[in-house]
This record gives sequence, structure tokens and C-alpha cells, in this order.
Amino acid sequence: MGIFGRKRRASAGDERPRGRHAAPDDNDDADDYDDESYLEPEETTGPYDVADAPEDDGIPRIDLGSVRVPVPEGAQVQVEMDQASGGVRAVHVVTPVGQVTVSGYAAPKSGGLWTEVCGELTEQLRSDGAKVQPGRGEWGMELSAIVGEVALRFIGVDGPRWMLRGVIAGPQSQAAAAPDVLREIVRHTIVVRGDAPMPVRTPLTIELPEAVQQHIAQQQGG
Repeated sequence: MGIFGRKRRASAGDERPRGRHAAPDDNDDADDYDDESYLEPEETTGPYDVADAPEDDGIPRIDLGSVRVPVPEGAQVQVEMDQASGGVRAVHVVTPVGQVTVSGYAAPKSGGLWTEVCGELTEQLRSDGAKVQPGRGEWGMELSAIVGEVALRFIGVDGPRWMLRGVIAGPQSQAAAAPDVLREIVRHTIVVRGDAPMPVRTPLTIELPEAVQQHIAQQQGG
């Protein structure tokens, strides 16, 4: 069941299949992720490059410049500011089952960046004392992690010259429901990479909507 309210029901022609390194969404546990036999191409939809995004699917999104992130019914948007620079560190979509953060990065044309990042992320989490379990998902590798009382799920998707990473963090009591919420948000995200050359792994710039900027300015001024 979808978690987004829609202005209209999309017809079959509104969703354009995009080939990805995808796998059955069975979330079987894996002892290691060196075996990439399950990364077979499969037709799926989303996330979208802006060039292939549906024109009007009725899904409410917050436009952050480089990414347009869906906001499910009942969710709230929180902006995390960098106190040192005054810039935006991250934008989170807070749902009843956890906090979702979706970020875009510059990636090579050849793809494959998520596989590298996934391995590095696994090592980093384990060095911090987290329990990490690789698994399979709609777009390939997913990571589950437990840090204290918090359950994390990471998803990555390689697109045309970009990589999209999504993570949901929430209580362990919601760990069963959280991955589906994260997948639904990632699936309907639109990435605006731009044509400018960027070093691989450079985070795509976040730009807040004017209304959000004004709200933050009022809070800081008050």
C-alpha cells in the first residue's frame, strides 16, 4: 500500500520503467555482500533523474534543489543547520516510524558507487560498535544496523552521474515497518544532478524553498 496521498490515480503510462541493478524485495539476510549474483538488472520505477521524472503524479514533494523528496501524509520536515557555517547540513522527513534522510551525490558515469560506499559504511558502523547486516532490496544492496536502541536501514541507488542514498532511523519497535517507508520515499524521489562537472562523491547542494528559509530566519531572529 502506498503511503502518499495523490491528486489523481496514475495510469500505467505515467510510470516509466527504468532499468536498475535491482533484486527481488525479499530482504534475505546475507553473510557478506561480496556475492553480487543477485544484482541482476530488473525493470523498476524510480528514483527518477529529472529528465525522466513524471510530469504530474500528484505526489507532494519538497524541492531541495538537487533532490525533490516526497513527504508522506502525516510526516513533518525538519531542517538541520550547520551552526558553524550557517548552511544547511541535512533535511529530514520525520514519519511515525522513523526519520528519513535522502541525499544525492555526484557519481561516475560507469555507476557502481553505492557498492563502494556500502562497504565503507559497513566498516564504519562496525567500528562504532553497531551490529550490521547486509541484505537484498529493490535496487540491490541494503544495510540494516542497530546502534544502541536505534534501528537503521540504508538504501542506495546508482543513477546517471548521481548516487542517491536514503536512511531511516527509528526505534527498534518500528524496525519491521521502517524499510517499506524508506523505499517508498526513495522510489518517488527526483534527482536534479545538473551538468556541471563535480568530483565523485561530492554531495549535491541542498537549497531550501523560500518559505522554509523565511521561517528559519524568523525563528533565528525571534
